[in-house]
Amino acid sequence: MTIEVKRPYITQIEGVAGGKPIITGTRTPVRSIVAYHQMGNAPEEIQAKLPYLTLAQIHDALSFYYDHREEIDADLDANREEYVRQATGL
Repeated sequence: MTIEVKRPYITQIEGVAGGKPIITGTRTPVRSIVAYHQMGNAPEEIQAKLPYLTLAQIHDALSFYYDHREEIDADLDANREEYVRQATGL
């Protein structure tokens, strides 16, 4: 038996954040939450930086990440590379 996990705070919308997972009702990509978390920020600290998000939204984003780690890690890597290209003009 397969159980489908529903994420109340995560969605994907074509044309928003490149169609990557975002926090529902915002344009904040899940990868941004994960990046803050990987820098050592606790969910409460992430909320202090992004006060328009609830702790439930942040926890759902992190839960989504742990269920889709490969996809989100690839998205993080792609965006880091794009950022470096833009910053260096390459």
